[in-house]
This record gives sequence, C-alpha cells and structure tokens, in this order.
Amino acid sequence: MTNVPTIELSTGAHIPQLGFGVYQIDPDKTAEAVKTALDIGYRHIDTAEMYQNEAGVGQGVRDSGLDRADVFVTSKLNNGFHEPDDARRAFDETLSKLGFDYVDLFLIHWPLPTRYNNDFISTWRTLEEFRRDGRARSIGVSNFQVAHLERLANETDTVPSVNQIEVHPYFVNDEVRQYCIEHGIAVEAWSPIAQGQVLDDPVVTQIAEASGKSPAQVVLRWHIQRGDIVFPKSVTPKRIEENFALFDFELSDHDVDALTALDKGEEGRTGPNPDTFDYIPD
Repeated sequence: MTNVPTIELSTGAHIPQLGFGVYQIDPDKTAEAVKTALDIGYRHIDTAEMYQNEAGVGQGVRDSGLDRADVFVTSKLNNGFHEPDDARRAFDETLSKLGFDYVDLFLIHWPLPTRYNNDFISTWRTLEEFRRDGRARSIGVSNFQVAHLERLANETDTVPSVNQIEVHPYFVNDEVRQYCIEHGIAVEAWSPIAQGQVLDDPVVTQIAEASGKSPAQVVLRWHIQRGDIVFPKSVTPKRIEENFALFDFELSDHDVDALTALDKGEEGRTGPNPDTFDYIPD
C-alpha cells in the first residue's frame, strides 16, 4: 500500500504528490523502470510525446499487474502539433502508444509564444475537447508564465488543473507559483534538484547530515512540504527507491526557509525561458 499523499485537482481528480518522471529515459529501458517504480509504490507516471517513450510507460503499467485506474498517468503535447487538427492526431497517437483509453492528465508542453502567431488558445480549446469526451480526465499546461495563464483565464472557459514549471531551491519561480496557488492551479515541479546542481550546496548537505537523509531526499521533501507535486527520474532501482522514501521525516520550518532562501532568481534557471523557447522537434 502506497503512502503518498494526494492533491485534489480542480476536476475533483486526486493526483499523487510524488510521481516518477521518465524524461530522458531510453525508450528501451522505460518499461522496466516504470515497473520498478510501481513495484516500489509510485502511482504517478509523468511522460510526454517528445520523450518518445510513451509505449514503454504503457507497457510498464501493464507489466506491473496494477489496475489502470490505480496509476495516474500524465502526458504532454508535442511542440510541433499545436494546430487543432494536429493536436487531435497527436493525442490519438499518445493513447495508441500508451495502449490506454484515457490519460489522467494531458498538458500543453510549452506555450511557444513566438510560434503559431502566439496562438496557444486554440490549442487549449482542443484540449478542452479531450476533457469533454473523457479521454483526458484533467487538462493542464507546462511552462506557462503568468501572462500566458492570464490569457487563458480571459479567453477560455477552463482553468488548467496543473501548471508544470521549473522549480527548485535555486529557482523558486515564485511569481508563477504564487499565481497558480491563488487561482487553484496545482504546481508540478520539473528539474526538482536543478539537474543535481543543488545537491552539493552546503545548506543542503548540512540539513541532509542532520536529518540522516540524502541531499536529494532533503530537496524533494522541501517540494512536498511546500505543497508542490514532484516526479524525480532515475533508471537505478536503488535511486528510484531512495527518491520514494520521503514520508518518514519532516523538515523544520527553519530548514524549509533556508532552502527557499537559496533562490538565485533567473540566474538559477536551468532550463529554457518559456517567454522565448521555440523548439520544435524535427
């Protein structure tokens, strides 16, 4: 029995606060990694069309022997498929590759404001179709800045259930995060340990030593206590298990504040800036 707390989304669905991410996991190794994570107790898997490993995710879920309803699965729209008909075709392919009738959550991966004449509104309305027909139980966005979220609020009928954004102690992304909290949008943190950059920070290592936990566990626990959803990735069974062991200890308020104080603003960002990012895969 898994002991991961859940967060209620705007749709009434419950998403496990800790998930397993499969970004940059080799498609040939994805099924095994996903099954390992599910065997350990994870019940939330985060993939994307651009990761090219959705088929492995579906296979891993089936190999686990768990009921489909017991695993929360997220995928995301490929950047090259924002036009409505393209998005419909891409979503059909996502379900086909996963081997599922539905996904629990489907996201626009990037707003791409310099592409498609800055029209992510029609893309969002297409995701609303998927939500209405039940093939996406919840819908959301990823890497949306406040201005992008405000456009959705002003021009469409559905508030995103989730905004998946870069968040870690070196980049707390507070403006976007606070907007989401105030508007009932759950925050998912990608790059939760800043691609490993924060793990050697003296503040992190000191807290880790005092708590008898690894630096990664300390930073992941920081995310959990701040109320965000987090999904570390690994292909190493020992690391996958270590990342799951976050619920037998707590950080003090002082520790949480000390980690938050490591924020470097934009200098701490490890990934692209959503205001300018325009990558479309070949």
